[in-house]
Amino acid sequence: MFYIYERSSTYIIGKTGRPDHRKSYKTMSAARAALTRLSKAWWDTEGRHGDVDANDPQFRYGVAEAGYFHTSIEKSRTVYSIMDQAKKQPIVETVNTPGYMSPSSESYWSM
Repeated sequence: MFYIYERSSTYIIGKTGRPDHRKSYKTMSAARAALTRLSKAWWDTEGRHGDVDANDPQFRYGVAEAGYFHTSIEKSRTVYSIMDQAKKQPIVETVNTPGYMSPSSESYWSM
């Protein structure tokens, strides 16, 4: 499995260029093809208006194998549980943790 991720934040990117933690590709070629489609779509809309090349998805995003991405690339953040008001014990989670699986969100506790 392979991911397209944003290099600066390490968010996993979906087909539309927005963060989507569920999107993966079976092969490196499929991920690179999706990245090329994102780049072409960007050039059709934003690139022709004289925007700088640094915003082109080919330069902003990278492709990595899932195991390597989770162990070496993906960033983590410190959050606090909304139900643990007294202790304020920090919880470390990855930036791609969905809201419904994060103890810092209300949807986690309402399920």
